[in-house]
Amino acid sequence: MKVAVFSAQSYDKQFLDEANQREAVPIDLIYHEAGLSLQTVAVAQGCDAVCVFVNDLLDAPVLEALNKLGVKGILLRCAGFNNVDMDIADKLGFFVARVPAYSPEAVAEHTIALIMTLNRRTHRAYNRVREGNFRLDGLLGMTLHGKTAGVVGLGKIGLATARILKGFGCHVLGFDPMPPPAFAELGELVDPLILLARSDIITLHCPLFESTRHMVNAERLALMKPGAMLINTSRGALVDTKAVIAALKSGHIGALAIDVYEQESELFFHDRSSDIIVDDVFQRLLTFPNVLVTGHQGFFTIEALREISDVTFENIHHLANGTKSPNAVTRA
Repeated sequence: MKVAVFSAQSYDKQFLDEANQREAVPIDLIYHEAGLSLQTVAVAQGCDAVCVFVNDLLDAPVLEALNKLGVKGILLRCAGFNNVDMDIADKLGFFVARVPAYSPEAVAEHTIALIMTLNRRTHRAYNRVREGNFRLDGLLGMTLHGKTAGVVGLGKIGLATARILKGFGCHVLGFDPMPPPAFAELGELVDPLILLARSDIITLHCPLFESTRHMVNAERLALMKPGAMLINTSRGALVDTKAVIAALKSGHIGALAIDVYEQESELFFHDRSSDIIVDDVFQRLLTFPNVLVTGHQGFFTIEALREISDVTFENIHHLANGTKSPNAVTRA
């Protein structure tokens, strides 16, 4: 087997190589730092599969190009597959498999870190103290115990987040079109509009489909409790960023933390510190003192990266053996 690994960072190589060392017959992994797109697809020539991440593009032209190159498999190093044209992938007979659950606690804990940082202003306090400023003005937070936290999306990550919030003493509200029985012990299932109106903190844990794109828009933001905090560690396009900026400017939203961004593919996972960032919407977000942005690092723990690598190799074995993977997302 020969696999072209796109969007390969040093840590991807580290953990994939670690998993490869346990193989009786090692896989030929060819690493490419560039993401997969129509401009880079040619480097997959001679490969049996491509291994991709969240911002790699697998639309119809890319999939058709891969098919012509003889590529048979698409191995996603992530749970979401919104970047893949699934209709075309299925039509062309691609084997497509993902990593459905790589340490849900990793993303849940990062969500809590964002909440705590925003609430207690520890990022601002850190900078102040380093400059010798020990005043507390502007650092006032709220006690999370007794507050209402709304969790939108009750998959494994949403449930893990709800457990932690309950541990803080929050009253947890939840919404999911197919709510799991396990949530009954953690909180109260409510209509999404009620969740927006009652929650002091709202955290999103949903997959991105056309039905969930911009699920947080101007209309939904207006329903939120004044001063509420919004957290998104799922997919950037769940949120209408321009509408959120308007809500921040008006003071209706109290705080925003995002680990994902709708146009993140040109920014995240790259060093842009010496570049002029031309995304005016993103730059506007950074001007707010009550906005916290991290670069899609919610998954970034040793345990999660090891799980991603192990499941990716499990999927490779299914592709090589022509067997159905439990992680498959197409009928091929």
